[in-house]
Amino acid sequence: MSLILSHPILDELLQRHRIKSNDLAGIDKLFGGADGYYWYHTLRHMCPRNEVITWPDEEAMRAAVQNHENETAAEDEVKPQVLGDVHVAAIARLLAAPGG
Repeated sequence: MSLILSHPILDELLQRHRIKSNDLAGIDKLFGGADGYYWYHTLRHMCPRNEVITWPDEEAMRAAVQNHENETAAEDEVKPQVLGDVHVAAIARLLAAPGG
């Protein structure tokens, strides 16, 4: 199952689920529960605005997102958050390529 990330895809996900970009609770729920909003913004931050990131599978996506989190946490000199299985499952479901 390939996964695709871009700003338009994230925007469309919110629109499709009738969630406004400032609806923390709605984004939390959509992206796997508590801390879903954090991971949603991590995805937005890691993907350049006019680019598309693709991953061949869930594990590659998990590694890329966690690596991004680890790098930004190190830059900020804070402990990185750990991407949980529930968030990985939600993100994978949301970013799954059509027919992929």
